[in-house]
Amino acid sequence: MGLEIRGIIPAMVTPLKKDESLDEDGLRQVIDYLIDAGVHGVFCCGSQGEVYALSDEERRRVIKITVDETNQRVPVYAGTGEVTTKKAIRLTEYAKDIGADAASIATPYFIKPSSNELYTHYRRIAEAVDIPIVLYNNPERTGVNLDASVVSKLAKTDNIVGIKDSSGDLALTAEYIRLTPEDFAIIAGRDSLILATLLYGGKAAIAATANVIPRLVVEIYESFIKGDLKRAKEAQYSLLPLRSAFSLGTFPVVIKEAMAMIGKPGGPAKSPVGPLSEENREKLRSALKDLGCI
Repeated sequence: MGLEIRGIIPAMVTPLKKDESLDEDGLRQVIDYLIDAGVHGVFCCGSQGEVYALSDEERRRVIKITVDETNQRVPVYAGTGEVTTKKAIRLTEYAKDIGADAASIATPYFIKPSSNELYTHYRRIAEAVDIPIVLYNNPERTGVNLDASVVSKLAKTDNIVGIKDSSGDLALTAEYIRLTPEDFAIIAGRDSLILATLLYGGKAAIAATANVIPRLVVEIYESFIKGDLKRAKEAQYSLLPLRSAFSLGTFPVVIKEAMAMIGKPGGPAKSPVGPLSEENREKLRSALKDLGCI
């Protein structure tokens, strides 16, 4: 559908003020910081962007600001997943109308639809809204897994163009690649598996760590494309300590605190997620120093 899915697409934080309201100026600063670092797209309203905690109005504002500030410099992927099909259609329609280049739609959460129900859910959205759609599999967060057979069937729908796989299961990623057409984009959603996904035949990565060290994450992809696997592997290895640091606090606060440490807008996470302990904050600071970020 005219969208080439490629490269590193940061799963952006949603900067907040101390009172947990949306920091619109901060969001614009983050977008410019990422684009200046050479990313190949931006993804707003994902799990790292605290989509589950944003009001409907906040979600729309984040998408609108992202489209406006990006100003067609890179593609905008807007997270429009919802628990119900009708709500997902409405938000996806909004994303299209406001100018997003693609919608990324996570599986419903809280409920556990069957494979047939998931297939129908995504087909109805794709038929209702003429925009490139990226499926989003994140069973750790949603409790719902998109199996390879369902993805294979959905890949036959013209405007379902790829899937972000955050399962961390490389065997599942490989099955997605094996069972879908060459032009269907498999996107790494686990930052520790970016190079592995590319080697298997994936096209891109939607990476939360790219908020903090976008140039390093971009280097994994660019080195791979140039055939410099040694450098790509070095960059991937360098990234691992920051991805491992996610365990230092309740998701998604680690990346938000890392943003503050490097002098970029992030703010607090939405309650009830609290800040890191002093001990874990020092561990995170040490990891960022080792990476040369601070």
